[in-house]
Amino acid sequence: MTMIENYLNKIHHGDCLELFKHIPDNSIDVTFADPPFNLKKNYTSYADSLEFQEYLNWCEKWISEMVRVTKPTGSIFLHNIPKWLTYYATYLNKFAYFKHWIAWDAPTAPMGKSLQPSHYGILFYTKKEKGAKIYELRHPHKRDRKHGYLLKDYGGKKDGLHPFGPLVSDVWTDIHRIKHNTKRDPHPCQLPIHLMDRILLMTTDEGDIVLDPFSGTGTTAISAKRLGRNYIGFELDENYIEISQEKLEKTKPNFKIGESWVSFYLNSIVTIRNNDWNNLSRYFKIPNPLRNIDFEKTTLIDKKLIPNEIEHPLLEVSKNLTKINGKKVIGNENKKFSHAYSQDKQANA
Repeated sequence: MTMIENYLNKIHHGDCLELFKHIPDNSIDVTFADPPFNLKKNYTSYADSLEFQEYLNWCEKWISEMVRVTKPTGSIFLHNIPKWLTYYATYLNKFAYFKHWIAWDAPTAPMGKSLQPSHYGILFYTKKEKGAKIYELRHPHKRDRKHGYLLKDYGGKKDGLHPFGPLVSDVWTDIHRIKHNTKRDPHPCQLPIHLMDRILLMTTDEGDIVLDPFSGTGTTAISAKRLGRNYIGFELDENYIEISQEKLEKTKPNFKIGESWVSFYLNSIVTIRNNDWNNLSRYFKIPNPLRNIDFEKTTLIDKKLIPNEIEHPLLEVSKNLTKINGKKVIGNENKKFSHAYSQDKQANA
């Protein structure tokens, strides 16, 4: 068994900089990081507050490790607020190749006398300039919520529309933040799983390996497993690891229609690969004539094809684990400062 196989499909406990040492060069298909934002968020095992340059120095170390372990055909994704992504991009430009700045439409709290923040950014880089694995994606047409008509006026061109929906752009307005506590894990910065589905459908194939150095409560790992990919997660907080493992046990690699992997959300398909449509179209009822798509949706013929555990079992696991060993997972009483960058600082003091 190779070294990488020992790490597959597990969430590993520890400092990401230490754990990266066990991952061989050029062995991972996609690396994705959603690090602490240095905004004093209330994590349970570390304080999210460093001096400006100290934070950036720490970020450069794990970013360089992400680049090192990514395959020549692979991609690197970094999720953060625009402020930090500008610094990340300056550093990454030395070692990798810029593809896109994905703007995820996700309004945040007002920031005073300024433009109101309304997106998070996802930097999309490839390890090499050419030869990276990237697929075009499609998402459903946007419609008026009350009447179901297309929001965009295509005039007399409706007969030429794609039955499923348009190609995905670099502005994502159709995936929303998890705002309600009833739908989120006990974690201050949880991403929607179908956001990760979109990233993995765009840049990986079945059986590929995805690595997340800040695994949190397992969003990346769950997305990878339900799409038939392998995953490796690093996480410092044992509580989050326990939540992740409980959810992963209930996750099945069944986000498929026929032979094509797709992303489901709320009993609908929200992302497909463009080149899978020829195989997928037989499973859909398509408006006829196609111009009727203005007021008639393309829908699955058989709703039984939708996995019945899309959201609810994972939510139930999260609710059951809001307390572990008698302690609240999120709470002011458990602010131990022991993150990787704190350990690194002490080691170099």
